[in-house]
Amino acid sequence: MKLSIKALALSAAIIWGFALLIVGITNIIVPGYAVDFLEVIGSIYPGYHPGTGIYSAIIGSLYGVLDAGIGAAIFAWLYNFFAE
Repeated sequence: MKLSIKALALSAAIIWGFALLIVGITNIIVPGYAVDFLEVIGSIYPGYHPGTGIYSAIIGSLYGVLDAGIGAAIFAWLYNFFAE
């Protein structure tokens, strides 16, 4: 069985980007929510500063989309390579 590289990359990108956006917005509405998680994400993604506003949450989610899409594409490609 082979994985669709495009489908897995798009699915992971959408899920991870949406998750980061929801957590980032929730942190803005409820200060203190998931602070440790968002600080780790902020240390990985340059330009993302948790709790500083909606634009920062959007930047973090865009980084998440790019990161998860590339990571999932590499994962699917490696899976297909070794499954043959």
